[in-house]
Amino acid sequence: MNAPVPVPVPASVPPTAAVADAALRLGVDARLAPVSLRSLLPCPPVAGPARPVTHLGSVDVLLETIDDASPGDILVIDNGGRLDEACVGDLMVLEAERAGLAAMIVWGLHRDTAQLREIGLPVFSLGANPYGPRRIPPAGRRMSSAFLDGVAVSDADHVFADDDGVLVVASDHVDPVVDLARDIQRVETAQAERMRAGSSLREQLDFAGYRERQAADPELTLRRYLQERGGAIEV
Repeated sequence: MNAPVPVPVPASVPPTAAVADAALRLGVDARLAPVSLRSLLPCPPVAGPARPVTHLGSVDVLLETIDDASPGDILVIDNGGRLDEACVGDLMVLEAERAGLAAMIVWGLHRDTAQLREIGLPVFSLGANPYGPRRIPPAGRRMSSAFLDGVAVSDADHVFADDDGVLVVASDHVDPVVDLARDIQRVETAQAERMRAGSSLREQLDFAGYRERQAADPELTLRRYLQERGGAIEV
């Protein structure tokens, strides 16, 4: 049987900054994973349903989770934030990449860094360690949940990740958050294009008019001033 072809992440996946802004406006809880989780490679925005698992010291639970995942899912591995061992390496990451997963989030360490760079699957972890698992695996069934420090991740969640970090959003809130995040990103992109064409951000915001109004009304905020003017400006 041929390996599944990885599903490309749509170009319209918004960056985590726009997702965070959209969630804040909508009152949706976008849980921020620990900022110590960093991408091994430069990472354009990726997003997908979470496939969490708690690592128990053996690869069987990881392979079982990959086996049950769908192309485009994001594997989230909880290794307790351990810094004395790596819980994934080149074979596990390649297996996930061949299965079509979109990314791997590891609350712990990875190894085989050079090979992982060649594979190219986005991997977020706490860093590298040449040692593999150092524990005798306990008996037990797979736990389909993960904690990124204090951030709980379940099968009912969606993960957004890029060079700014990792966000976890309940899947039933994803559509409105993504729609608004795309709108925010379009506005910000247009602002940046106008700046490159010679129109400063202060000009676009009518900052001189705001300062004049604010001198007479010290309680006036820039956001309220922009709302009153009806401008679609992101700040």
